Amino acid sequence: MSDSQKFVLPALPYGASDLAPTISSDTVDLHYGKHHQAYFNMLNNFADGTKFMDMELDQVVVESFQDGHKKVFNNAGQAWNHILYWEQMAPGGSNSPQGKLLEKINEAFGDFDTFKTDFTQQAVGVFGSGWAWLVEKDGKLELRGLPNAENPLAHGEHALMGIDVWEHAYYLDYKNVRPDYVKAVLENLINWDFVADRLG
Repeated sequence: MSDSQKFVLPALPYGASDLAPTISSDTVDLHYGKHHQAYFNMLNNFADGTKFMDMELDQVVVESFQDGHKKVFNNAGQAWNHILYWEQMAPGGSNSPQGKLLEKINEAFGDFDTFKTDFTQQAVGVFGSGWAWLVEKDGKLELRGLPNAENPLAHGEHALMGIDVWEHAYYLDYKNVRPDYVKAVLENLINWDFVADRLG
């Protein structure tokens, strides 16, 4: 592998049509095959010849954000964000959180249904493009709405899950109705076992 291709798009953990009907294969082809790939391509271009080529992706996210290298950060952040986005989903999901994760959700939000409502509101409240995140901070769960490529990692926090609310994530399937997309992903696709494994 040449240095210019250090950062490589991981394979999807399922087929492009496996998230349908919640997320169509057309959206996956566009979102993963075009947008996510482009972030990796641009990251390799902007990081070429810099200290970032000697780092792992998560370190690039943190240091480029701290240093104000916007072109590197925007693409590293989006590359990182989307890896988590695809990995946290599974065809059919795992229905609902259990065990310690459910306890922490109940402690922070009251119950799972309230969490889904609060998360959706957080996602809808992100102005323009960005992400809605569930983070674990000091052993407790909190929500974050962050603009553009920003993520909890860049802010020194631990992300458990995140939903992309850039229009390219949902417009083909849901037009401009962002809440329907967020609710559908939460209810049908999130692998809560994967989220639980990120605790602690």
